[in-house]
Amino acid sequence: MCTIEKKVEEEHKGKKIRLFLKEDLGISSRMIRSASIEKRILVNKVPVKMDYLLKVNDNVVVNLFKEESQNITPEPMDLDIVYEDDDIIVVNKRPNMIVHPTKNNKSGTLANGLLHYFKETNQKCIVRLVSRLDMDTSGLIIIAKHQFAHMQLSKDMSEDKIEKRYIAVVHGNLEKLEGTIDLPIYRPDGEGAVRRVIDSRGQRSITHYKVVERLKNADIVECILETGRTHQIRVHLKALGHPIYGDTFYGDENDNELINRQALHAYGLNLESPRTKEVLELRATLPSDIENLINLLKV
Repeated sequence: MCTIEKKVEEEHKGKKIRLFLKEDLGISSRMIRSASIEKRILVNKVPVKMDYLLKVNDNVVVNLFKEESQNITPEPMDLDIVYEDDDIIVVNKRPNMIVHPTKNNKSGTLANGLLHYFKETNQKCIVRLVSRLDMDTSGLIIIAKHQFAHMQLSKDMSEDKIEKRYIAVVHGNLEKLEGTIDLPIYRPDGEGAVRRVIDSRGQRSITHYKVVERLKNADIVECILETGRTHQIRVHLKALGHPIYGDTFYGDENDNELINRQALHAYGLNLESPRTKEVLELRATLPSDIENLINLLKV
């Protein structure tokens, strides 16, 4: 059973448990309400009401799991699980895979495979995506197993506290071996637009880059995101005049002979575990299509 557990100290004596859960344990009001109704909040092994006044040495336990369902069909799938514990699962998504079902793609998504995995391993979880990747971008995706983990990690993500590392293969050789791209990214055509551009009206966007290997007429570049805008790396590298191989949206339409998607891989994540606060440094190997591209460009 996955729980948050805390012994009450002198400073919290007489405090209502609702305030203690919210202010000291970081649990949202919404989660407190549902956990209270379902009797998942215990003091000294007994369910209590939210106006309960804490006593010194009370043992407060919150059971984080609840019965939930999701309108997604479980499908057997070969998942590359890089890390898993009671709170999260991190998967290395293969290229050309949609993360979550859509109106036109209800099966074959990462979420379909994850629900099947949860069912087969007797885990009563739904798919709570903390991070997402474009269909054609491969790499690490974080999925929370319960509401508390999702809430904590989504907050960390919004505050740019989760370090995301990418590998990209770009056209040409960059002028500088490393640097920072600090250019605002804007969506020019309203809410439904997909394409992004560099524009002073956009949100500030920061990408740190480093050339890890220089090829004949290409570079292998590590990018670390300080902000997380849609298409940020793709737009920033294009702005430098070095679009990513295979990126027909922002680059060269003739790249399909070498690779059939953008050569962009989310290979690294540094984050804090939402419950234990353990620092996790997770890495994924390059997929075969990017390795094949690099070998072709070395010739």
